[in-house]
Amino acid sequence: MSRRRTSALAAAALLTVGLAGCSGGAAPTVRSAPTPPPKATTPAPRVPAGHAPTAAFAVGVRQLKLNRDGDRPLPVTLWYPARGAAGGAPERSAPAATGRFPVVMFSHGLGARPEDYQLLLSRWAAAGFVVAAPRFPHTGTGGDGSVLDVLNQPADVSYALTQVLALDAKADDPLHGRLDPERVAAAGHSAGGVTTIGLFTAGRDERLDAGIVFAGTALGVGTAFAGAAAPQLFVHGEADEVVNYAAGKAVYDAVPWPKAMLSLPKGDHGRALLTDGKALRVVSDTTVEFLRWTLYGDAKARDRLPADATRGDLATLDDHL
Repeated sequence: MSRRRTSALAAAALLTVGLAGCSGGAAPTVRSAPTPPPKATTPAPRVPAGHAPTAAFAVGVRQLKLNRDGDRPLPVTLWYPARGAAGGAPERSAPAATGRFPVVMFSHGLGARPEDYQLLLSRWAAAGFVVAAPRFPHTGTGGDGSVLDVLNQPADVSYALTQVLALDAKADDPLHGRLDPERVAAAGHSAGGVTTIGLFTAGRDERLDAGIVFAGTALGVGTAFAGAAAPQLFVHGEADEVVNYAAGKAVYDAVPWPKAMLSLPKGDHGRALLTDGKALRVVSDTTVEFLRWTLYGDAKARDRLPADATRGDLATLDDHL
């Protein structure tokens, strides 16, 4: 067995322990991680200055059937700005709103599905972002629950991103001319947070301008952040019973780029993302402002971040953006 493969399997074994309690199951073959790209460069966001939409959009939702290499089915749920009155539930296959919108790739946690995060992701779409969330073949609902497969998921996200961006050029697709391939972020929760970290370390996707990590850890993917600077926002509950807060903070500390960490003193592993309430509003407002700044280049959104993050004394913000 190669030295790289032995290292990957050892890291995956540690990852299984680190996320114990989420799910379990037999492990499929783990594909070797690619050679890490060059180290991080300039600490400045790449997106030119601009202005995010000020009015909320209605939200449309649709499904996209993908399969990587013929043996990794990756159905993708898309939430996107749509025509119509804002504030209602997402409408299936609603006509897309006029404009070109940044893309956010979202990775779910173990045993979960994209729809579980609709409360948060539809708020991102209403703010002017196209959100694409694949359901992973082994760690998603209906899979075997093997956390080992998380090491394959950064490549899944990169593949899905390529396919989603290709919709912009398809004249017969409802999102034709609506996607901005130069403004892209990745986000994820728990095992999806590990996946997201991997997209900025060993599996660096240079198309990504920013990342949001919810309750993530670097076990299995490391903290060798690489490539062009991409601001990062970490969100972690201090009472997280699955991924220890200190583990998430250690990864955050290793980020060499502009960064911030939203800490929820009473937050657990993910209720603030899944259940409507004050904590979700703080998380959604803070993440929306972060995405407005990193993907639209909206400096006013950056200025609003501290106030949104600390509203109601539900969270604190360590701000190095």
